[in-house]
Amino acid sequence: MNTPICLKSDGGKLEISLPALSQMLKFRQNRCWKSEAGGVLMGRYIRESLDVVIDDVTIPMRGDRRKRFNFFRDRDRHQRAINQAWQESDGTTHYLGEWHTHPEKVPIPSPSDRANWNRHLQQDIFSGDTLFFIIVGTESIGIWEGHLKNPIHILIGEFNYSHFNTR
Repeated sequence: MNTPICLKSDGGKLEISLPALSQMLKFRQNRCWKSEAGGVLMGRYIRESLDVVIDDVTIPMRGDRRKRFNFFRDRDRHQRAINQAWQESDGTTHYLGEWHTHPEKVPIPSPSDRANWNRHLQQDIFSGDTLFFIIVGTESIGIWEGHLKNPIHILIGEFNYSHFNTR
């Protein structure tokens, strides 16, 4: 399986590790009875570069609200997972953004997705001034970059699952 690598707006790269990608792909809404799923992105900033690696994600937890066309994560439970990853990594694992699924082939962020992303950019505590947002569709994945000072979300990557050699 190939690892998705995107070019960020600052010239650095964003890489999604295979374990993180595999976790998200398990929740594809490729059946009509599957509900949206999501969680947070966690990873590291590569020293002396502009590169970022998403090493891990949280997956749906008890307390999350999942419907066919929306997902609301339990803030406290996912925050505990972020805190635990931070502590276990001696402060090298960071909160990098959010991911969720859509029941569409090529995912497109809805107005409520974009409003939610702006809320995360304004209210969440994170390193730097950028968060990443991933939407897992039924046939492809989309990756957006959001900036603290700019309400525009930039599509930095779109990969069809055939790129990953998944079945």
